[in-house]
Amino acid sequence: MSGRIDPAPLTAPLAALTAPAWVVGGGLRDALLGRPVADLDVITRGDADAEAAALARAHGAARFPLSRAFGAWRVSGGGLGCQVDIMPVLGDGLEDDLSRRDFTINALALEVGGDGTVIDRHGGLADLQAGRMALVTPGALADDPVRVLRLARIADALGFTIDPNAAIAARAAAPALADVPGERAMEEFTRIITSADPGRAVRALDDLGGLGGLIPELDDCRGVDQSEYHHLDVLGHTFAVLDNVVAIERDPEQVFRGDAAVVAASLAEPLADDLTRGEALRLTALLHDMAKAETRGVMDTGRVTFIGHDRRGAEMAEAWFRRMKTSNRLREFVVHGVRDHLVLGFMVHRQPLTLVQYDRYLRRVAPDPVEAIVLSAADRIATDGPRTTPIQITRHLALARDMLAAHVAIAAIEPIRPPLDGAELASMLGREPGPWLADLLTATREEQLMGRVHDVPTAERFARAWAADHPPSA
Repeated sequence: MSGRIDPAPLTAPLAALTAPAWVVGGGLRDALLGRPVADLDVITRGDADAEAAALARAHGAARFPLSRAFGAWRVSGGGLGCQVDIMPVLGDGLEDDLSRRDFTINALALEVGGDGTVIDRHGGLADLQAGRMALVTPGALADDPVRVLRLARIADALGFTIDPNAAIAARAAAPALADVPGERAMEEFTRIITSADPGRAVRALDDLGGLGGLIPELDDCRGVDQSEYHHLDVLGHTFAVLDNVVAIERDPEQVFRGDAAVVAASLAEPLADDLTRGEALRLTALLHDMAKAETRGVMDTGRVTFIGHDRRGAEMAEAWFRRMKTSNRLREFVVHGVRDHLVLGFMVHRQPLTLVQYDRYLRRVAPDPVEAIVLSAADRIATDGPRTTPIQITRHLALARDMLAAHVAIAAIEPIRPPLDGAELASMLGREPGPWLADLLTATREEQLMGRVHDVPTAERFARAWAADHPPSA
């Protein structure tokens, strides 16, 4: 690979910088590989704040601080054309800065205003040519264990092999991921979850020990065998469910047929933390069985059980997301999904179902009914052991489609307003408002769905009959 590059595409937008500066890191690496460049990392000998301000003024862009500790600034928008992160040169100069970086392919530099010569002090160009991820120094990962996540992500994204010494260092450093700031680890892990093939990327991380370092409960699931309805151990099953969620996300018609557009629209909707609902559901898939190792039991008959793993898993997921310092919405979305991931499967054995039973499930998993249905389908497809029959999977997926159709039908008539509101019902029945009123309103809603309550007189008759069956507690 040549040690020279046409500098204009990378450095022309940086002409407003006044102090000596170099393009480094992933943007330069991707340019050398002929890949699209979405952002640039720039190091400068000047004041990063002032340089960022000059760049922002020149392009009518915005700027904001990234790190007070390192004096880093981000400039984006306007006519810049790409995102630029600017920070001071670390250490005693360029050479020292490059020696502190993680991988040789990221320890390259291109001088802004220079002739296009790529500065390479650690064999990065040779490693780019060979498609190899190697460390700048043996202690690069121990110095910052978050780099274990980055190693797996970049190797997967580029299709690069990992140098054996880097792999050994990663496995040694991975346990320390439990001690890094959660927000830093989550930022990098999110990039793995949102990658082109998250199942493959997560497996790559697992090969380096990084998945267990980040989520020890999943490492505990390795080799945990399940009932004869399963063909994989718990961790293998988890990976399969993740794969299935992604497959449905990309082609919902394969499972949901005529209502595929409803699934696609919901999964594409933004949720929180820069994740769509579909991307967040990938996290739910990864964590949905995280309590199985802890809850595994064996009955006298020899049957393997995981009683309560849904509830315990929700508690574990709650704790993990709090450590990662994510938003409340993302945490609640995943915790709710883990807690209720078994419910639809239990309903397969209660068919035929009434519209009220469909509605009760949909209200239970609100505000994320589509995602709950998708997760249940993905989980069922990944459960194909020697005692599983095709009809069992077929019936489960048929119920998932029916539940989605019920969601569409009920959503079309929402909001379902009672003919009498809570205050009117309490006054009519001569009772003080309390928890009973919510129960009555729910029961009234269900009667409306069944067509038995449709106006004030029918609502009054039902309310009086309900109150007679539910007298005030002593």
